Amino acid sequence: MKHTDVQQQQASLFLEVCSLNEELRLPLHTSIVLFLLSYSECKSFKVFLVFTKPASSQSLKSLLPESLDVCDVQLEDLPHLVRGCRLPAVLDETRRLCRAGLAVVLRHIINKTIEADPSRQDVLALLGFKKTCLKACAEVSKWTRLCEIGIPSAVEEHLQNPTNQYQQLPLSIFTLEQRLAEPVKVHNDDKIRRQKLQEQRQNEQKESPEGPGNADSDTQPGQSAQVCDGLELRAALAKLSVDSVPTLTTRENSEIRKVKTTDLPPLEHVFAEGLYFTLTDVVLLPCIYQYLCSLQAHAASTLHQLPHLLRWYSRVQEVPGVLRAAKACGMTLCTPEVPLSSLPGPSSENNLTSQLEQEQQEMTTQLPFVGGPRPTMTKLKENAIEAVFAPHPCPDWTLPWDDLPEAINPTEGKMSNIRAVRKRQQLNNLVAMVTELARPGYTIVDFCSGTGHVGIVLAHTLPDCKVILIENKEESLVRAQTRRAELGLENVGFIQANLDYFTGPFHIGVALHACGIATDMVMEHCIQAAASFVISPCCYGFVPNAIKFSFPRSKRFQETLTYKEHMILCRFADQTAVQLPPERRLIGKQCMGLVDLDRSWAAETHGYSVRVMTMEPESCSPKNNMLVGRLLQRCGLEDCANQVEAPVHN
Repeated sequence: MKHTDVQQQQASLFLEVCSLNEELRLPLHTSIVLFLLSYSECKSFKVFLVFTKPASSQSLKSLLPESLDVCDVQLEDLPHLVRGCRLPAVLDETRRLCRAGLAVVLRHIINKTIEADPSRQDVLALLGFKKTCLKACAEVSKWTRLCEIGIPSAVEEHLQNPTNQYQQLPLSIFTLEQRLAEPVKVHNDDKIRRQKLQEQRQNEQKESPEGPGNADSDTQPGQSAQVCDGLELRAALAKLSVDSVPTLTTRENSEIRKVKTTDLPPLEHVFAEGLYFTLTDVVLLPCIYQYLCSLQAHAASTLHQLPHLLRWYSRVQEVPGVLRAAKACGMTLCTPEVPLSSLPGPSSENNLTSQLEQEQQEMTTQLPFVGGPRPTMTKLKENAIEAVFAPHPCPDWTLPWDDLPEAINPTEGKMSNIRAVRKRQQLNNLVAMVTELARPGYTIVDFCSGTGHVGIVLAHTLPDCKVILIENKEESLVRAQTRRAELGLENVGFIQANLDYFTGPFHIGVALHACGIATDMVMEHCIQAAASFVISPCCYGFVPNAIKFSFPRSKRFQETLTYKEHMILCRFADQTAVQLPPERRLIGKQCMGLVDLDRSWAAETHGYSVRVMTMEPESCSPKNNMLVGRLLQRCGLEDCANQVEAPVHN
C-alpha cells in the first residue's frame, strides 16, 4: 500500500487502523465499512487507512478487498474537517463536506452505489422500509445505539480481554439475542401470516391424512417449525430479488381469510430487523463473526445461550453476495458447532435478564403526573431557587437585512413572511451574542445547523472566522451548501454527523432551537472544548427521554428535586404556545427558566459564567430563552486582549 497526502479530487473514505499488543488490526467499524464496500461492489471512493504512527498496511492485505484503491495516511496528514471527526469519515470532492460516523457513512456508501448503478436494488433494499434503517440518531434511538455503538464496543472489549468475559455474555449481545427471539411485525405482515397459517394446516394434513389423532407427536412439532421457518426465509430471500412476498396460491381459501388477525401465527425473525436483510445485518455480521470465532475457540459451551443469534448467523450466509463479500474481507463464514456435552447454567442468563429488565425499566418508565408544576415550583422557591433572567445586553441590535444577499435572508426559503420575520429576530439575538464573543481566527460551530440559517449568516458577518455547520440530515446540508455557493463564502465547512462524532477544537458553539437533550449535548461539547456557547433550547418535554444524561443536571437541583419533579418542569416548559392563556404561558416561561437555570449551574461547576436571558422581542418565538456561557479563565484573558483588539463586529 502506498502512502499519500490526500490530494486527489475523488471522494475520500478514511478508515481507522489500530493496534493490539503491537500488532496492527482493523477495528470493527473499519471492518464493517469494508464489508459493505465489498458487498455493494462500490468503487466511488479512494480509501485511506489512517495510522496514528508510521506503519504500513501490508500486513492487513488479506483483510482488504482487492477491488478497492487503498492508500495509507498518517493521522497528522488528514484534512482539517476529517481530523475533527471520529472515523469512519468521507470527505467529498469539494473538500468542504465531511460525513462522519458509522451509520452516516454506510448510508452514504449505499446512496453512492445506487447513483453509480441504479440496477443494484439489492443494495437499495438495505435501507429498509421507507429507507429509514439506522437513520435515527444513536442519541435518541436505542436500536441505533445498540447496533452502531453497543455491540461493536462490546465485541471490541471482549476481544481485548477475552479470558475475563466468557462466563457471562455482554449485555448488548444478550439484548440482541432477546430481540431476535421476539415476534416480528412488518409491513403487510397480515398477508404473510395468513400464508403461514395455510402452510401449517397443509402440513398437518400431509402428516395426518387420517386425522390429527394419528399424527406422530414426536415429529410434528419439528416438522411444523421447519415449514414455518421455510416460509419466512423464502419471503426474506424473495425480497432480495423481486421485492415481493412469495405467494403459494393466488388467494387464501375462505377458511383462512375468516381467521382473526389476533389468532394468526406470529412471524419469526429471519434477520435483525425482521424478515428482510438490511443495513443492520451488514453492521452486525463482522461483529458477530469475530465474537463467535472467539467463543468457538475458547468457550464453545457459551454458544448454548445464543440459539437465535446462531440461527440468524446461519441465515445471513444464505443471502446472495454475503459469502463473496466476506471472503474478500478475510472472513470465512461457517456456523459454529455447539457442543452437546455441556449445557448452559441458568444463573448467568437470569442475571442478564434481570439486568436488561432493570435497564429497560429505567429508560422507558413514564411516571404518572399528579397535579401541575406549582408544587414543584413552590418546593424550589422554598429552597431559594427561582428563575432569574439576565438583562439583554443589546436588545435593539439587528443585522442590516435589507442590505444582505438574498441567500442569507430566511425569506429566500419556503417559510411564510411571518415566520421569516420571527426567524430574522431570532438570528439577530444569536448573531449579536456571537459577535460579542468572537475574535479574528476563531472557529465557530453551528450545531444542529439545519439549512444553515445561523451558520451562513455568521460566516458572512464574520469573514475572519471559520464556521463549521454540523447537521445529521443530509437534505438540510445540501440546501446549506447551495446557499454557501451562491454567496461565494470560503470560510465555511460542513459535517454530516451525530454530535458525538465531532471531536474537533473550536472557540464558540452556537445552536438555534436545539431540540431536547441536543441543548445538553451542545453544552457538553463546548465544555469539553473549553469553548463559549450561545444556545437557544427547544422541546423541553423531550429532555427526560435522554439516553446519555441524567436529570436534574446540577447538584443543587439534584438535592431539591426528584427525577419526576424535574420531568414535570420539562413537560410544562413546553406550554408557551401563543394560543394558550397568558397565565399558563407565564408558568411555562418560568419552567423554561428553571430548567435552563439547572443547566447553567451544571456548566458553572466547570468554571463557566452563564447568563440565561430572553431573546428580543419575546414574541420572536415561544421558546425564547437563550443561554450564553463563557469560560471564566478565558474571560480574564480576553479582557486583557480587549485593550488591544476589539470584538469582531461589522
